[in-house]
Amino acid sequence: MDRLSTGFMDFLIITLQVFASLFIFAVGLLILWVIVAYISDVTQTQQTIRRNYPVIGRFRYIFEHVGEFFRQYFFAMDREELPFNRAQRSWAYRAAKNVDSTVAFGSTDNINGAGRVLFVNCAFPTLGQDAVPPRAVTIGKDCEHPYITDSIFNISGMSYGALSKPAVLALSSGAKIAGAWMNTGEGGLSSYHLEGGADIVFQIGTAKNGVRDLEGNLSDDKLREVAAHPQVKMFEIKMSQGAKPGKGGMLPGEKVSEEIAKIRGIEVGKDAYSPNRHVDIASFDDLIDMVNWIRDVTGKPTGFKMVVGAPNQVDDLLIAIKKRGNDFAPDFITIDGAEGGTGAAPMPLIDSVGMSLRESLPLLIDKLKQYGLRDHVKVIASGKLITPAAVAWALCVGTDFIVSARGFMFSLGCIQALQCNKNTCPTGITTHDPKFQRGLHPQSKSIRVASYIDNMVKEIGMIAHSCGVKNPRALNRTHARIVQGNGKSMSMSEIFPEVEEQG
Repeated sequence: MDRLSTGFMDFLIITLQVFASLFIFAVGLLILWVIVAYISDVTQTQQTIRRNYPVIGRFRYIFEHVGEFFRQYFFAMDREELPFNRAQRSWAYRAAKNVDSTVAFGSTDNINGAGRVLFVNCAFPTLGQDAVPPRAVTIGKDCEHPYITDSIFNISGMSYGALSKPAVLALSSGAKIAGAWMNTGEGGLSSYHLEGGADIVFQIGTAKNGVRDLEGNLSDDKLREVAAHPQVKMFEIKMSQGAKPGKGGMLPGEKVSEEIAKIRGIEVGKDAYSPNRHVDIASFDDLIDMVNWIRDVTGKPTGFKMVVGAPNQVDDLLIAIKKRGNDFAPDFITIDGAEGGTGAAPMPLIDSVGMSLRESLPLLIDKLKQYGLRDHVKVIASGKLITPAAVAWALCVGTDFIVSARGFMFSLGCIQALQCNKNTCPTGITTHDPKFQRGLHPQSKSIRVASYIDNMVKEIGMIAHSCGVKNPRALNRTHARIVQGNGKSMSMSEIFPEVEEQG
């Protein structure tokens, strides 16, 4: 027994000596690092804080980096974060996971805040047995291959390249399960878009990735090659997007793999910055020509995506169409607001350029009616519409469809880490680093994507039934009120009076 005790004590002493040695070694390394850091800080001339407060000043940059993450988890209230607050993200997460989305004890939102949308509940809501599914809408009714869909909520443009392979696979599969469409973004059509089986909207960006010849010009042969895929239902010319009007797509070189370079027709490892506009579209007449060219070559509905800068731009566009005749009108217009997002854009464009969707969406719809084009042109709304209330607002205004990008990123597990413009996305959504991609399982995430769509439509339906209509497409401007600066609300139909369709 004494021998065992002695052996244990010897082992304990040796263990303590090892730990003591490691501790002394670690302290020595720390002291050495402090000395090196001190010398480095006082001799460098780039950062004043580090020069005046050597070593200690470095913590300022560490806190600045981690501060944005600590705020969203520990310090920010549920409704005070941007671009999306905790309440919005939480709803998207719960909807994607298909778990209970009810809340207790009352709203944390300020219902008296100016601009707040309040829906007009009916004294006699629609009973569940009287509700009907959203009706199907035809886009491009005069095209060789019109697109008929009853999907209200769809996936907005996000390129393969900006998104990872597992993210694209999950989105495509989820959209197929829910019966929604998926926009390719401006990075071209990859096999991963097609693999999931969803309906596809092919976006043609300013670089014309995927449908360009060797000189970068739009190619009829490439257009026909893309259109030959039965899943490709429509073509969308990207004129501008909400986060960066007047700026083309920006894909950092570290994301340009050999595969992505092949799909896009660009160089491996080099930054891919698209032109800030289509070099062959310098007027609305040019845009109309391009729409009709693509539609004639592909036989499929063709439209464009734009951000409105001022009301007269819409007038100029529609006057140009009317001069040519209604048959020359685009089959749809995707209207994006300044609140739209992206993986990479200059801050001045994100913060300060373009009209809000709140203003531009009713403007476009009313102008289309005024010029007698509403029946020809379907409207797709885009820009920070990730919750049922936001989508229901757009339907009240009169849009035909809603698309979202960031909402679907949340459905995949995005934690708003703000790393989209780097190759370090911790959830594997916007990175091509296998280490991070490994955590994103396409099969399970596709179910979340589908659940997000299904629960979105379900809860929009709840709002519609509360307003006394049988399906979400029956919502109109009389069903919403907007809180004014004095705290009183006004009917949306008073703020934006309905315009009669002209003949």
